[in-house]
Amino acid sequence: MGYELKTKETDNSVIEFIETVESPKKREDAYRLLEIFTETTGYEAKMWGPSIIGFGSYHYKYPTGHEGDFMLVGFSPRKAKISLYFATGDSKREELLERFGKHTTGKACVYINKVADIDVEVLKELIRQSVTFLQDMYPSK
Repeated sequence: MGYELKTKETDNSVIEFIETVESPKKREDAYRLLEIFTETTGYEAKMWGPSIIGFGSYHYKYPTGHEGDFMLVGFSPRKAKISLYFATGDSKREELLERFGKHTTGKACVYINKVADIDVEVLKELIRQSVTFLQDMYPSK
């Protein structure tokens, strides 16, 4: 029994999920992000796990032999903050974040309070950068 990544792509409806977001403002932001991510990546939004909206996917394989699939980029309108998922390990991400606006960063996520706090053009650059970085690092067969 190998390590199982909990966050997997599901067939759940993205719109239905966004409709369950309690705060009307956060719901509005979720629809705005849905639009930005869809437009920028060209991928259809999919639910990953119960609460992450992801775009595209890549197949990774570690030297340990562990492999799996994960979304290229995504976001999750959580109660406290909105989590944005970009590629980790990309040095260009730091430069972009300097111009991003009000945010905090975690290990794999960038957290924002609302879309109004950030520069949407920089968000689009972050999305494009992540997709390119991951597709270069894990070329699909």
